[in-house]
Amino acid sequence: MAEGLGVAVIGAGMAGKAHAAAYRTASALYSPVLPPVRLVSIGDVNAEFGSLAARRFGYERNDTSWQAIAEADDIDVVSVVIANSLHREVVEGLLAAGKHVLCEKPLSDTLDDARAMADAAREAEAGGNLARIGFTFRRTPGIAYIRDLIRNGVLGNVLHFSGRYWTDYGFSPSAPMSWRYKGGPGSGALADVGSHLTYVSEFLCGDIQSISGGRLATAIDKRPLPLAAVMGHDHVAVSDTFEAVENDDYAAFNAAFAHGSGSFEVSRVAAGHANSLQFEVFCENGGAKFDQRRPNEIQLFLNDESGIQNGYRQVILGPGHPYIAGGLAMDAPEVGFGQNDAFGYQARAFLEEVAGFPAGESLPRCATFDEGVRNMELLAAVTESALNNGKKITL
Repeated sequence: MAEGLGVAVIGAGMAGKAHAAAYRTASALYSPVLPPVRLVSIGDVNAEFGSLAARRFGYERNDTSWQAIAEADDIDVVSVVIANSLHREVVEGLLAAGKHVLCEKPLSDTLDDARAMADAAREAEAGGNLARIGFTFRRTPGIAYIRDLIRNGVLGNVLHFSGRYWTDYGFSPSAPMSWRYKGGPGSGALADVGSHLTYVSEFLCGDIQSISGGRLATAIDKRPLPLAAVMGHDHVAVSDTFEAVENDDYAAFNAAFAHGSGSFEVSRVAAGHANSLQFEVFCENGGAKFDQRRPNEIQLFLNDESGIQNGYRQVILGPGHPYIAGGLAMDAPEVGFGQNDAFGYQARAFLEEVAGFPAGESLPRCATFDEGVRNMELLAAVTESALNNGKKITL
């Protein structure tokens, strides 16, 4: 087991801050106790953003290049939370420098780069360095509980999955141009939030066998250039100069699992839905609903066979459900939790694996880069289907 772990986060934006906060809380989650965790650096090319995040979350310093973090002897573990197109260079550089790397999803902006990163990850792991991808919603207690109900036979085999992930960060035509609106077909809403919805569906329902009915649409085809640096989904003052939006505001597709079928819809222009991941899964013995805006509960229907009292009921999540017992300072019924807590569980799981905790005594491991490639293959299949009038793509 490691004697101590120095941590850095590259990227001081919205998700980067979630990673930074997660490492700060990870040591206080669960037993056994982790080795000492040192919060060393926040890396960002914008020195102001990096400095503010380092001070806020208690990191020793900030750096303005990933190379400085790669070269630092006091850093062992690095989260990479930057634009998808930058992932490969940074991740491969960190692995070559002997760091353990947790990369945000999607793994990259192209399948070729993602596959190269997976090759680099296998080589690094052979030398003792881990590379993992953050599929954060796997850590959501409600989603993990529904998976348990499917796997243990309470709900039984899946017949039909219906999911949507609606967001509205791009619904205003005055939202400033950023890297999120650049890239080829499928690199917009599909890659941003569709990546989450696809891995959630496979987490619950098993592997997707084929995709059909793909559709991509761009509702707002140009964006004004910002007059200041943009962090996350922030809106800032904009100029009167516009650039073309290169990718999708909206995506939809159908999927076939080994058991059952699914329908998917994602958007970044769904006004009024800031962060609205929702799904319903219908199974042999009933069904379950999840809504990210109400993370402390699920809706559950179990068939009583008479049909007289059939219907959904609210299940309030608490210490008897995944992740909560021991994972919150106050792990009592109905205390509540949210998406920020899932980042903490994710950081804890990664640090446990880095520290050498046996798998049987740890949280479920973080996803591998091979799983990250799989996720991108699904997104590529949706894009291929959309560019070919909804053609069926077999995986």
